Amino acid sequence: MDIKILVAAHKKYWMPKDSVYVPVQVGAALHPALGYVPDNTGDNISAQNPNYCELTALYWAWKNLDCQYIGLCHYRRYFGRRVHAKDIEKKKGVIFQREDYEKLLQKYDVILPVKRNYYIETVRSQYEHAHYKKDLDEVERIISEKYPGYSDAFTRVMNRRKLHILNMFVMKKSLFDEYCTWLFDILFELEMRTDLSNYDTYEARIFGFISERLFNVWLKKQNLEKCEVPVVFMENVDWFMKIREFLERKFLGKKL
Repeated sequence: MDIKILVAAHKKYWMPKDSVYVPVQVGAALHPALGYVPDNTGDNISAQNPNYCELTALYWAWKNLDCQYIGLCHYRRYFGRRVHAKDIEKKKGVIFQREDYEKLLQKYDVILPVKRNYYIETVRSQYEHAHYKKDLDEVERIISEKYPGYSDAFTRVMNRRKLHILNMFVMKKSLFDEYCTWLFDILFELEMRTDLSNYDTYEARIFGFISERLFNVWLKKQNLEKCEVPVVFMENVDWFMKIREFLERKFLGKKL
């Protein structure tokens, strides 16, 4: 199988040696070269990385990469087998290799990370507490105007409590191309309607945040065989801090 798994990175970091992985420097138009494949060749949006995050690698791959299957991981997050260890060498040992992807892709249309469960929040309320409510409302309007057939899927995803996050996946390139056509049409329209001049650096990553939700909306509408796989975090996650921040956003810091 001709599989290419992009590894989005903005700095030098350890990379898997398996040839299935293609390290891509996101925002290459804005920073010195790292020695990875840059996302600023051909048709690209590399200079918009502060707003689009890892999506600049997706756009570059959509417009410039030829392969049978394509996926996206991050330099600190990979698909792999579940591991309960803090030792980075043990984590490296459970990251998926080419043969793991080949076995799954023979049975499934798309490989996804295990959903995150927000428990006390819906997908909509979590976004509204963490980011700007008006941006999600605008996305809903854009979908109703341009892709009304997705409006029901949007509502269903927003009302549930679980979400595939991180913009991680593996699927056929032809399917990926269909997704990107739909995704970037919505995001570029949102960009035209949104004034980012008063957004701080974090909130300016709006299109990356929105795309995580839109990916789930797109998946909801497709009739695909899905496989959920654990995510291997190369750096230890402070879950206590994450939970505390989650609760603070919900009860203390709602955004308008």
